[in-house]
Amino acid sequence: MGTSDWVSTSMPYLTARGKGQPDAWGAEAGKRGSQRIVHAGEVAAPAEVAEALGVAEGDAVVVRRRMMFFDGRPCELTDTYYPLDIAGGTRLAGTAKIPGGAVTLLAELGHVGVRVREDVIARMPHAEEREALQTGPDTPVLQLTRTTLDSDDQPIQVDMMTMPADRQRLRYEIRIG
Repeated sequence: MGTSDWVSTSMPYLTARGKGQPDAWGAEAGKRGSQRIVHAGEVAAPAEVAEALGVAEGDAVVVRRRMMFFDGRPCELTDTYYPLDIAGGTRLAGTAKIPGGAVTLLAELGHVGVRVREDVIARMPHAEEREALQTGPDTPVLQLTRTTLDSDDQPIQVDMMTMPADRQRLRYEIRIG
């Protein structure tokens, strides 16, 4: 990987930020990173999201769809889903930037993640993903699905991230003992 490739760790995205601190993406990517919210609001839960959130397929959930950029180039498509009873009628259902990020707002609303499950797969992108991420026809993507659960083991958030595999490196650090 070259020095301009993006290296991401999950931990900063799982904890609420202090007052006045930027969201995790802003802090990690700095001036080289930006994001655009392309849609927010209620949608019918797709099968994979419904299973992760413990709702029926087609039930209403809240989604925030974002396009992430690094050095002005698209680097990630992120759809974040929330149960309607948590996010309905909150800033999570709108397109405005959330000070400190969504995890901070969730904590303010009384929903704190204590356990995370991540699944990563490699696959070929759909045509719309290839176009949005500006990749070639033979470039695979990584799809990271992160489910955040609260202290009652209830899902509070599901992130589905799609990234060009040739421009991404995921780093996992695990402390034992």
